[in-house]
Amino acid sequence: MRAKGVGRPRDIQGPSLAARGLGDLQGLISFLESSGALALVKSEVDATHELCGIAKKLEGSKAVLFEKVKGFRHPVITGLYWNRETLAKAFDCPVDRLPFVLADAVSTWQRSPVQPVVLDEGPATAVSIADLLQLPMPTHAIGDGGPYLSSSVVIARDPDTGVRNASIHRFMLAGKDRLTMLLDRGRHLRDYYERAEKRGEPLEITINNGVDLAVHMAAISPAAVAPIGRDELGIASQLLGKPLELVRGRTVGVEGIANAQFIIEGEMLPLVREPEGPFAEVTGYYAERDDRWVVRVKGITGRISPVFHTILSGKEVFNAVGLMGEAAIYRLVSSQVPDVRAVYLPHGGCGFYHAVVQVNKSSEGVQKNAIMATLAAFPSLTLVVAVDEDVNIYDAEDVQWAIATRFSGQRGLIVVPDARGHELNPSADQGIITKIGIDATAPFPRPARFQRVQVASVDATRFTIE
Repeated sequence: MRAKGVGRPRDIQGPSLAARGLGDLQGLISFLESSGALALVKSEVDATHELCGIAKKLEGSKAVLFEKVKGFRHPVITGLYWNRETLAKAFDCPVDRLPFVLADAVSTWQRSPVQPVVLDEGPATAVSIADLLQLPMPTHAIGDGGPYLSSSVVIARDPDTGVRNASIHRFMLAGKDRLTMLLDRGRHLRDYYERAEKRGEPLEITINNGVDLAVHMAAISPAAVAPIGRDELGIASQLLGKPLELVRGRTVGVEGIANAQFIIEGEMLPLVREPEGPFAEVTGYYAERDDRWVVRVKGITGRISPVFHTILSGKEVFNAVGLMGEAAIYRLVSSQVPDVRAVYLPHGGCGFYHAVVQVNKSSEGVQKNAIMATLAAFPSLTLVVAVDEDVNIYDAEDVQWAIATRFSGQRGLIVVPDARGHELNPSADQGIITKIGIDATAPFPRPARFQRVQVASVDATRFTIE
């Protein structure tokens, strides 16, 4: 492999995933297996419904590697991101520090970005693949419109500035060289495409399946921390501990991820729409079938022994998106409201729509500032609950206790009508929704009636208990 003058390598201070052998999917699989966090399905499974049906039974525990997929040569893995304890081990930190590790990486990247290194070839370009029908794309849910790419990272270049963007979108198989996809409102890729379409030009992209942990996290960074003029792939360099390696496209003027499992090169066609969906989305509902955007595939390459990656809508999305969302919200909100101690996007809110914010109040009213700043920092949110430092934000029961005993609807309810939310939320009307803030904090200074009951901390191992 030969690099050509793009992004001079330098040492990077950070989690250094690459130095610990976690610089690609193969390294992550080895780590999961050695940690007892990988389930191996050795029986042959059908990619239509059966594969994801098995995965659903194990959701939230171990990642699942399907060694034999009927009709395909390549294994399939899912569940890489659905367990926070496992992710914390990968990042070599306590689980409650994981959002802060990611936030620190983003903050360092913002101050001192490192450009990726572009190579002529890499592991992901070792083999040419005939067409999309060779890839073991699963059909996830019973009502899905067909097989889907659900985890692949899309790389595109701004048609005016050339700045790269990385993001994740769903793609439905529509033919051996054709995909249909969803472009959400407000996403940078949609902005790129619409400007290219106005000129009657296609937008070239690469679709990278089976990327490393750092690239995945970089691709789901919220726009609030990675604005349209910045190449968020630098976040991946920060997490890896070295410059990310890309490979030049063979049929398009956009790079692919050098250590991916597969690189699909294609172009998003202007003024063309074809059916896409239904698809089992992160909300737990089906996204409706509609005429949507079309990708014409121009070439596919892969590793010598690739592993196809798919994401089952649910805990895996809640965790991955939630972690990067928490990191972004914490950095933005704590800079405005220093009393903020932590942020959590719970699974019950789909990792997108609900947040719990922990504050250590220095004066009355800061909790409401934190609620408003949180709603502004992550536009998909519809509900923010503020709690005190004595409440465990990761424990839904403890949060409910705070609401039950510290929330007063008369003075603690914030209502923001007709705000822009997330278009995939079925309770929104074309993305417009009323947002709610709940102040579940005790008054400041805290009266005696709001002091929590405490019991002695006792070492139970000193006692005989049958």
